[in-house]
Amino acid sequence: MRRREFITLLGGAAGAWPLAARAQKAEQTRRIGVLMGRREDPSNDARIEVFVQRLRQLGWIEGRNVQFDYRWGAAEADRTRRSAEELVALAPDVILTSGSPTLGALLQATRTVPIVFASVPDPVGAGFVDSLARPSGNATGFTIFEYSMTGKSLELLKEIAPGVSRVAFLREAGIAAASGQFAALQMAAPPLGIEVNPINVRDAAELERAIVSFSRLPNSGLVVAGSTNVAVHRELIIKFAARHKVPAVYFDRYFVADGGLISYGPNLLNNYPRAAGYVDRILRGEKPADLPVQAPTKFELVINLKTAKTLGLDVPPTLLARADEVIE
Repeated sequence: MRRREFITLLGGAAGAWPLAARAQKAEQTRRIGVLMGRREDPSNDARIEVFVQRLRQLGWIEGRNVQFDYRWGAAEADRTRRSAEELVALAPDVILTSGSPTLGALLQATRTVPIVFASVPDPVGAGFVDSLARPSGNATGFTIFEYSMTGKSLELLKEIAPGVSRVAFLREAGIAAASGQFAALQMAAPPLGIEVNPINVRDAAELERAIVSFSRLPNSGLVVAGSTNVAVHRELIIKFAARHKVPAVYFDRYFVADGGLISYGPNLLNNYPRAAGYVDRILRGEKPADLPVQAPTKFELVINLKTAKTLGLDVPPTLLARADEVIE
């Protein structure tokens, strides 16, 4: 080979090396950790599915350039903490999580790995972020309601069961969001002629005693707050409400799909494709501290007509017309 041809070939190869290196780096497998609530909850499967689907649309393909590591929490704090520590030990590039218990456990395990949460009620009140506009730390994501919307639950309960004058607020004690919701209910109750009392959820036996005791009062109703522990007892709450003829408003359509009367709240499933967008931006170099925490963009009203009939309630046509979904 002539010297000139060799130098030309060498120069061309040298020019191609950076391109090859960049291509290899672009296809480097990134690691996404996922820490959700109960493995037994079918709603988590749907949320993960839409999350992964949106990432695929954004170019992150499992087996090609991304790997997922899954861990599960539960109502037990120790199990959630262990799952968080196991996931952080795998050194993921970013972690997706769901609610307050899993996020809290992750923030105890790491202050460096980026975290995107999809359904935390009050991240500022809980101390997870400094502010919605500037999270400042290693976590950002999406909230699931505004406190001002909580009073809407009482309005809906009064509309579907006009005789209700006493309402129990079923909540998980010790959660900042539950206190904020209760305060909002107390403000909304007087104009509707309703008295609101809190019921704390700890275990199944206490839950049944509280509902049975409250249901003995005339014109009683129930508003159910959102939390991991409440979700764990979802079937029991629905069963007790039906058995003791207590009309109830829930925060998530899954309660109504399982036999609850009515739900009003954000479309939680919608937050997971949005969370995938934040994960994509972090994988491409942005920092959680620079991504603002966002509020829900869609609320939905779901009514179970079969349950209404069982409770002897006639759903007003105006309420049915406003419903996003009617289960018969």
